[in-house]
Amino acid sequence: MAKRELLRHQEIERSILTKYRGKLWGPFVRAIKEYELVKPNDKICVCISGGKDSSLLAKLFEELQKHSDFPFAVKYLVMNPGYIESVQKIIYNNLDVLNIKAHIEETDIFEIANAQKNGGCYLCAKMRRGALYRIAKEMGCNKIALGHHYDDVIQTILMNMLNAGSFQTMMPKLHSDNYPGMELIRPLYLIREKDIIAWAKYNGLEFIRCACKFDNADLETNVRQRVKTKMLIEELRKNYNENVEKNIFAAGANVNLDKVIAYKTDKKLHSFLDTYDNED
Repeated sequence: MAKRELLRHQEIERSILTKYRGKLWGPFVRAIKEYELVKPNDKICVCISGGKDSSLLAKLFEELQKHSDFPFAVKYLVMNPGYIESVQKIIYNNLDVLNIKAHIEETDIFEIANAQKNGGCYLCAKMRRGALYRIAKEMGCNKIALGHHYDDVIQTILMNMLNAGSFQTMMPKLHSDNYPGMELIRPLYLIREKDIIAWAKYNGLEFIRCACKFDNADLETNVRQRVKTKMLIEELRKNYNENVEKNIFAAGANVNLDKVIAYKTDKKLHSFLDTYDNED
């Protein structure tokens, strides 16, 4: 790698621990510890989509390995679901700029999902998640790390309430249902999207957004719903409560089961009536 590029990736890494230490590095380490996302001798597959979030995640894991009190292994994976050539070029160029040594796995997920009668975004996302688990397991890993951040969490909570009539949050880690022994972790859980954007701009980095190459009504609907949810949160913050984002996030860890009509555990529905007549 050219000397200029080497110096650039060192500057990018340095910015994480200096200028953005409080906004990126601190919340990252706090999430790792608070939710016990990384344990001794873990083998973690960091999944890089080509976007800003997962690319930052890769750099954060590089730093974590340098400063960790216990040993763990990290591998970096780019799973290509069928990106067009120009998108692939952006992704691979960023890997060079960031000095990330990633395994690249070529797939035809876009084509397969789009060809299905009941395909669309849901099927594509399901296939991509399954492929990540499979490839990571083949690479000898027991965890996959994804780049979902704080804003994804609060948007998911609101979207579930408003669109599905359900209170569900995006969990910081999950056991895989289909791949025994595998876990999904979200180490950016406490990091704000605006701080990731600021880091990328400061370092002159440009990343892909959604790179689906098909005209997809599901994609348009999903994007529109998420954009509307972002706008709603911003409107609430400005006109209702400046702490609304913190409060939505906190609600996910502050559920009072004595004050809900019903809840589910292990796919079983429990009603407040189950114990109501036993109470004084």
